[in-house]
Amino acid sequence: MNISRRTLLPAAAFTASAALALTATPAFAAPAPAQPASAFTVKAFPAQSGESVPDDITRLGDSIYVAYQNGVGPMGEASTSGATASTIQQYSLDGKPGGTWSIPGRIDGMGADAAGHRLLVTTNEDGNSSFHTVTPEEGARGVSDFSYSGITHGGGTDAVTIYEGKIFVSASNPADSTGPAVYEVTLSGSTAALTPVFADDAKAVLANGPQAGTSTALALTDPDSSTVVPPQSARFANDFLLDSQGDQQLVFAKHSGTPQEQLQVLNLTSPVDDTAFATQSHRELWITDPDHNTVYAVDGDFRSGEAITSVTPDTGADYLASVNLSDGSLTPIPQLAEIHPKGLLFTASR
Repeated sequence: MNISRRTLLPAAAFTASAALALTATPAFAAPAPAQPASAFTVKAFPAQSGESVPDDITRLGDSIYVAYQNGVGPMGEASTSGATASTIQQYSLDGKPGGTWSIPGRIDGMGADAAGHRLLVTTNEDGNSSFHTVTPEEGARGVSDFSYSGITHGGGTDAVTIYEGKIFVSASNPADSTGPAVYEVTLSGSTAALTPVFADDAKAVLANGPQAGTSTALALTDPDSSTVVPPQSARFANDFLLDSQGDQQLVFAKHSGTPQEQLQVLNLTSPVDDTAFATQSHRELWITDPDHNTVYAVDGDFRSGEAITSVTPDTGADYLASVNLSDGSLTPIPQLAEIHPKGLLFTASR
């Protein structure tokens, strides 16, 4: 099977050693695998009703939610087919499709607010950006739209993450490297008020390399994805993580948004997008693949605390790799080489 020639795959399980690893030459020179040679079990869930370009993915309650961008441009420009809205598709934990929601513009960030029983959504990463919430239990009436106040970095917003009870969004496509890298969001009425958390040129401690342990000034040009590091991680446990994709850096912030904030920066060997962490109870990896218009759920020998990322090389297809949080090296997972990952989510299997 060559999934690069197919856009719809059956929602059935297969082993990666039989169906993936031997069918294509990876777009990289793969070193030793990050995982043992045992097979992964992969389930594929294709797009449902003509939506396309799956991107962010999150879990809320017993459902998985996938944002399909439908070819809409990064400032909300209509796609070549005339689409001007993104689609949020709900799936059960075994991949059965549920409800859908249409959001104007291009969804670039989506996270779950478990306490509020809602999804948090940002649109248009390069500009003309806005904020939205979706309360799935309210059906089509559950969408609320917010206009930003306080954008000062010159671009749009991307990833959205709740950290220590606060809503953080990344400040994408900055005009220069002196503005906010991350904002805290406060929702009131129809306004999403933004307060800077830390700047693109904030001071951080180098986490790797010959100057590790010394202070440096960041110069972020591409704040992008974000997440929270789980306590199971051997390093950076409980930190807020911001990926600066084009800079090949991961920024780890402890007690971010408080006077006790401490930043560290890990330099990587390639640019990356989403990063997700396995835990003892969350070892099923859900992956969006815009190249194949498919969502995958992968079971395998992911170690508790292991960081898996979507590597976005300058040439060749995106691929999955394990991140070494000590030295910033990236070890590809050749058994899953035919998947071209975008959004990542570790969750408990059903």
